[in-house]
Amino acid sequence: MNPIIEEIFKVATITEEESSLLYSKLEKANLTKGDFLLQADEDVDEIFYVHSGCLRSYFIDKDGKEHTLQFAIKDWWISDYIALYSQTARKSVTFIECIKDATVYKISKKEFDKLCHEIPKVGHFYIKKMEAAFATFQNRILENLTLSAKERYMNFINTYPSIESNVKNYHIASFLGITTESLSRIRKEIASA
Repeated sequence: MNPIIEEIFKVATITEEESSLLYSKLEKANLTKGDFLLQADEDVDEIFYVHSGCLRSYFIDKDGKEHTLQFAIKDWWISDYIALYSQTARKSVTFIECIKDATVYKISKKEFDKLCHEIPKVGHFYIKKMEAAFATFQNRILENLTLSAKERYMNFINTYPSIESNVKNYHIASFLGITTESLSRIRKEIASA
């Protein structure tokens, strides 16, 4: 089996023929820090698998403030899900920026949907991935509504220990919905405890 297909679909039993078909539909892209995979108001028709590096999805509000929605590291998927899954909008509302040199594999949603139909175990695998992502996003909303900034930060570093070393403080603060000053204060509090 192709190593990248084995990495992506490690929970699915893929035949050599299926592996070859899947690999033929992927397009590899190497990104350097600062590159954009996607910018707001672009057409969206692809999903991206992160093989290495770190990406950040964010939204800029009407006042110019950035709101980080997602970080994506090895073995994560990323796209502008609002545009990708919306019944009406096809333009992105988010930016996806490379914040640590990365290698991604992309595939069009149309092609991936076709593969999910042709290879049901791939469809089942993707449903499980999307269920986990949906649960993570919903949990993040609940945390933002109910937990203090310090508790949200503690959850962040416990859940994503490898991300913190790859991202800037203002990215983390933006993800947590706090200022960089608040983040510094929380870190000092934790260090002195």
